[in-house]
Amino acid sequence: MVELFDITNLDNKSKILLLEKLGYSSDGLFVLDKWGNKFFDRYIEQPIKIDNMLIYK
Repeated sequence: MVELFDITNLDNKSKILLLEKLGYSSDGLFVLDKWGNKFFDRYIEQPIKIDNMLIYK
């Protein structure tokens, strides 16, 4: 079953908490992997910003 949850209206603090629960983090601007490196979109090879991220799992 697929569950949709809109995060566009969440504040950055809530988005960072969500990322931490999923094993990621943020420097306040970019999504970081578990080693603290910027997480890159695999298709466009650009770092993912917390303001325009999409979580699909």
